[in-house]
Amino acid sequence: MMNSESAARIKKIEELAGYEFSDKNLPLTALTHSSYANERKINLTGCNERLEFLGDAVLEMISSALIYRKYPDMPEGRMSRLRAALVCEGALAEAASKIDLKDEILLGKGERLTGGAMKPSVISDAFEALIGAIYLDGGYEPAAAFVERFVLDDTDKFINENDPKSALQEYLQTGGAVSIEYSVTGISGPDHDKVFEVEVKLNGKVLGKGSGHKKKDAEKAAAAAALKNLKK
Repeated sequence: MMNSESAARIKKIEELAGYEFSDKNLPLTALTHSSYANERKINLTGCNERLEFLGDAVLEMISSALIYRKYPDMPEGRMSRLRAALVCEGALAEAASKIDLKDEILLGKGERLTGGAMKPSVISDAFEALIGAIYLDGGYEPAAAFVERFVLDDTDKFINENDPKSALQEYLQTGGAVSIEYSVTGISGPDHDKVFEVEVKLNGKVLGKGSGHKKKDAEKAAAAAALKNLKK
């Protein structure tokens, strides 16, 4: 018989996730850290490590499928880099923050006292475990809906931030093949701390300007500026 505290916690998790579980034990397990299981002398199969293992695989499958569908011209190498950026520890911890998941994670006293509730590794593992729980309970479709809503809601942002030069090329190629030119317009500062100024042009027209301590960083900044200008 489930006590009222557990029932209330389950209801809160379901509200945050936007999903109602048939198996009410799954959301509790997904949010149970190993430190809590150890402290309460619960068998470690009662913590979220196994669900996190499953959720990691489900997340990779869902994100791979979405990237494949959304970016039909993206080469495999860039697909891999984009997926890695989307499902890394920091990105998942940020996704979990959208639903205040950290407040529902059950931690042992020691782990909580050392700031476990704020550790990206703890939060991202719980988030992946919740994905695994949804998948076990309802199958692929509700798991995919959850991931697409909270993890894959702005994939273009990751492309622009991590590889703006490729993003600019793809944005402009929607109208056919194009040739983009990056040129250094100035270098300032001492040898050990140079600043490069770069322009990116299309058919002689300046699309954006950027600067950086490395030429490639200045080119990325120029590409990011060009994307921002073009999308206004």
